[in-house]
Amino acid sequence: MNEYVAANRRLWDAWTPYNVASRFYDVEGFKAGRRARATLDDLEIALVGDVTGKSLLHLQCHFGMDTIGWAQRGATVTGVDFSPAAIAAARALAAEMGVPATFVESDLYATPHDLDGRFDVVFTSHGVLGWLPDLEGWAQVIARCLAPGGRFCVIEAHPFLMTIDEHRADRELRVTYPYFQGAEPIREEYRGCYAAPDAPIDSVEHVWVHPLSGILGALLRAGLRLESFAEYPFLGWRFIPWMEARPDGTWALPGAPLPLMFSLTATKPR
Repeated sequence: MNEYVAANRRLWDAWTPYNVASRFYDVEGFKAGRRARATLDDLEIALVGDVTGKSLLHLQCHFGMDTIGWAQRGATVTGVDFSPAAIAAARALAAEMGVPATFVESDLYATPHDLDGRFDVVFTSHGVLGWLPDLEGWAQVIARCLAPGGRFCVIEAHPFLMTIDEHRADRELRVTYPYFQGAEPIREEYRGCYAAPDAPIDSVEHVWVHPLSGILGALLRAGLRLESFAEYPFLGWRFIPWMEARPDGTWALPGAPLPLMFSLTATKPR
């Protein structure tokens, strides 16, 4: 674990209790059976498909809401995250809800060493890839954790969106960060956190922008076969403050049909 990843892990530990208590995640609504804003959406469910009776590995699961959601849809689930605080919160939430789910604290790149077995589905979504310094290692982990014939599914913010400065007061869409970033992460400092802007935390993020060619290439080089790929002019959460809500709960930029999100599936050959 390099110094940037270690700093990010400390940040997610600090964020976790505020995220669990936030309106953004609406944990109480989730426990009561109402659809929470930040859990599985229709696009994710359609992309992954029927998981009844399947084993599912959720990478970068945070405090487990989506993982629990897949268990409620019939999967045998394992969630992995590098944050001890997030994994503790995930285990507590699953126990409180009476949902069988396994949660493992592990650096993503150590996942194959910390888990036994292979999975029918490996899933990850929404705000995950920017925290990873090495996509080649990420793809190798996915390939090693998939059973032959298994499927990998990801829905994520489009890399182009990550080049835009979302903090501009004039609401001008301006490319600020490089699309082809290199090995060093972008460092951002701000007060609060994404789910709880008023949280008394001085947040320092270290994030990496990975181009689509890097994402697709890493998966192909790991031996996976691309099954589907799509781009969308909307996003699953409000990344830029002046995004507008759509009726389906997603967010879009007014008058700017830019690529904001993508999805893909890939399979491991038998």
